[in-house]
Amino acid sequence: MLHIKTLDEGLNIFKALGSEIRIEIIKLLLANPNYNMNELASQLNITNGALTSHIKKLEDCSIIATSNEYTGHGNQKKYSVCLDKLLIDLALQNTTNDVYQAEIKVGHYCNYEIYPTCALSSKTKIIGEVDDARYFAHPDHYDADILWFTKGYVEYIIPNFIPISQKIDQISISAELSSEAPGYNAVWPSDIHFYINDIYVGKWTSPGDFGNVKGIFTPDWWPRGWNQYGLLKMLVINEEGTFIDGTRISDVTINQFKFDYKSTIKFKLGVPNTAHYIGGLTIFGKNFGNYNQDINVQINYSPIK
Repeated sequence: MLHIKTLDEGLNIFKALGSEIRIEIIKLLLANPNYNMNELASQLNITNGALTSHIKKLEDCSIIATSNEYTGHGNQKKYSVCLDKLLIDLALQNTTNDVYQAEIKVGHYCNYEIYPTCALSSKTKIIGEVDDARYFAHPDHYDADILWFTKGYVEYIIPNFIPISQKIDQISISAELSSEAPGYNAVWPSDIHFYINDIYVGKWTSPGDFGNVKGIFTPDWWPRGWNQYGLLKMLVINEEGTFIDGTRISDVTINQFKFDYKSTIKFKLGVPNTAHYIGGLTIFGKNFGNYNQDINVQINYSPIK
């Protein structure tokens, strides 16, 4: 998912999508992942030269990605769609200062219970050994920019430094997520559950573990047969309920927690034994995946009355 928070921010995306040919390119790639240049040009009945400029506009906006594949006669470029959804905020942005924002590094969990396959890594090296859950307690886990496990959970403390005498009206959390399959498997569903202070607030079913194309920010040393990127998801809990990418996933509201400036807020995400699809979880932070972000949190607050 790409979250466009203002119309100005989305201008390049809108321009890239403002072409019938580029829309057809996206539709073709959704139906036929990893088409090459010749296949696309043939389907569109245009020359490779004409296609190149359209491909570049879509690449510049991270709508599609390019990979090189060795065919025995040199490298061949193949293309795939990076995004599963566009979320566009059309409402006027809050121009007040009643918002607190924070980033939580992937490795800064406060609690965990995980089961192999599993591992964690900084941007330069694997931390400990792959598939050995003991290394989630290694002191270097704070440096992790990616982690994954088959089932279990990790839990984070959300920084709460809103001003004194304020209450919390909304919490928004965005993170790049995917399933966890041995190696990778684009069709590997997993029910990822979300909890606030141990209260279940809903789930999102990840469609797979993506590794067919290198993640835009994934380091070059990272093995090509491993998780490469995820999907950017936005979890929001407010007075109306709990939502993923604008779609309601439960009726749990922020009012049930009575959060204020003194509250400790814990965010847990994982795949429990009771899930229908136990397909694991991968969390991508900075230096991995397609979005180069950590777990981003925004807290909206207002005076206690």
